[in-house]
Amino acid sequence: MRVILMTGKGGVGKTSVAAATGLRCAQLGYKTLVLSTDPAHSLADSFDQEMTHEPTKVRENLDGAELDALMELETNWGAVKRYITEVLQARGLEGVQAEELAILPGMDEIFGLVRMKRHYDEGDYDVLIVDSAPTGTALRLLSIPEVGGWYMRRFYKPFRGMSAALRPIVEPIFRPIAGFSLPTEEVMDAPYEFYEEIEALEKVLTDNQKTSVRLVTNPEKMVIKESARAHAYLSLYNVATDMVVANRIIPDEVSDPFFKQWKESQQVYRHEIHENFHPLPVKEVPLFSSEMCGLDALDLLKETLYQGEDPTQVYHEEHTIQVKQQEDGAYSLELYLPGITKDKIQLNKTGDELNVRIGNHRRNLVLPQALAALQPRGAKMDEDYLKIRFAS
Repeated sequence: MRVILMTGKGGVGKTSVAAATGLRCAQLGYKTLVLSTDPAHSLADSFDQEMTHEPTKVRENLDGAELDALMELETNWGAVKRYITEVLQARGLEGVQAEELAILPGMDEIFGLVRMKRHYDEGDYDVLIVDSAPTGTALRLLSIPEVGGWYMRRFYKPFRGMSAALRPIVEPIFRPIAGFSLPTEEVMDAPYEFYEEIEALEKVLTDNQKTSVRLVTNPEKMVIKESARAHAYLSLYNVATDMVVANRIIPDEVSDPFFKQWKESQQVYRHEIHENFHPLPVKEVPLFSSEMCGLDALDLLKETLYQGEDPTQVYHEEHTIQVKQQEDGAYSLELYLPGITKDKIQLNKTGDELNVRIGNHRRNLVLPQALAALQPRGAKMDEDYLKIRFAS
């Protein structure tokens, strides 16, 4: 299955681009699903038809779906939901409020990954196009396998074992005092089972022949800066970007003086997009005279965007993490971090893990055995690559 994730700052038009890409894939005969994981769904508005949690037929070879976190929670994590609801009710919340609050922060992202894994395992589709949340939420989604693995290794597995051993002893005392039971084995096992699913999906997300991210941006200063940061953070999580879509460019034929200054600034930012994201290919899409709503409008966007191309191709192979052996026997771990300067990067090695922190994004890299036994002996930025030298 080919997986294409569309992301970008809110309001840049990523849903329209995802929908148009789905139409082109279906036209080429690929069985395609466009899945919205954005809590503020707009895929149904883009296709101009009702969408549900389950795939809905849009056109021949094309289905669409909007993730419903409540339904996903009930279907796949019912025991946990019932336990959280019991705890909240014991603290005085009414039934409906307790059920709503049972969806803890971050669960939308987790269920988005689980849904992707399910479709990948079932193999009913040739192409899965994910209309993801705006960049910040999308990055949290893609970081879950890495961050979740760290917590599972360090805290959850020991806690699960301790809970199973102590539950028969503590439960008779705990229940009368707290008003609710300690979590059962079924409740304790569910998060780890989810983690195992997500960990398996990570291999798909980090395979740049199967999965690509496409950044949708506009020729505006704030949008470009956020897209550039997103590109670097995606690379940090070893997820490859293969294309940038510069959307809503004012056409040359628009000559109204009202747009003169806007067109001039767009010219500057268009050049900046091509320069900042090089060597990624950049596709420019004009600002259309009508909104991109309905299949006719999306067909026009599809033809403008792909012009007879196959969207499932890998437009650019991005190598985000590489390990190279040096002539003196040392190793170099190279991380592709486009646009990031060395002063913004914090590094720390603990045991067999290398902690890389950029702003509020952090990744714990489990090092190969050859590097784990060595010590970092310096780091430098070289042509968008952070090169960390490991030696004895």
